[in-house]
Amino acid sequence: MNAYAENLVITPDAILADYNHSSCLIYGIGNVGRQDDGLGWAFIDWLESTSFCVESKIMRHYQLHLEDADLISRKKRVLFVDATKAPDVESFRLEKVAPKMDFSFTSHAISIPAIMATCEQCFQCLPEVHLLAIKGYEWELQEGLTPMATRNLEAAVEYLGSLE
Repeated sequence: MNAYAENLVITPDAILADYNHSSCLIYGIGNVGRQDDGLGWAFIDWLESTSFCVESKIMRHYQLHLEDADLISRKKRVLFVDATKAPDVESFRLEKVAPKMDFSFTSHAISIPAIMATCEQCFQCLPEVHLLAIKGYEWELQEGLTPMATRNLEAAVEYLGSLE
């Protein structure tokens, strides 16, 4: 295991190979025009340049939308990829996400747990959901990841790529 594993929470069913199916969705969240906020999209760019997960649906958006509850209701597994500022994430973290209704559904920043809870409530189903959170540092109006965020992205893809 590499040096980044100490910040990693992973379950046996959360390996990249398990997302290589049409019943799976890999969803990058972010804004490439805001420096490290583009980490989710950069992960999707990496994924599209490889032979990983060619069967899965791959998409990217600036932010989650309430309608994403309908989108995930049709999937068995979903991997969300987003930048994080969380102080307890050193490089990246992969974690299983549980549904939880919160008040973010009324804002422009709806949470993944709220999307899941909406999916469960409206469609009576719930896919298995994981979040790959990659540590970012700068969020100004500028294109391009910072060097430290780029290293964190490289560590995440190296780790996930090694699980195939």
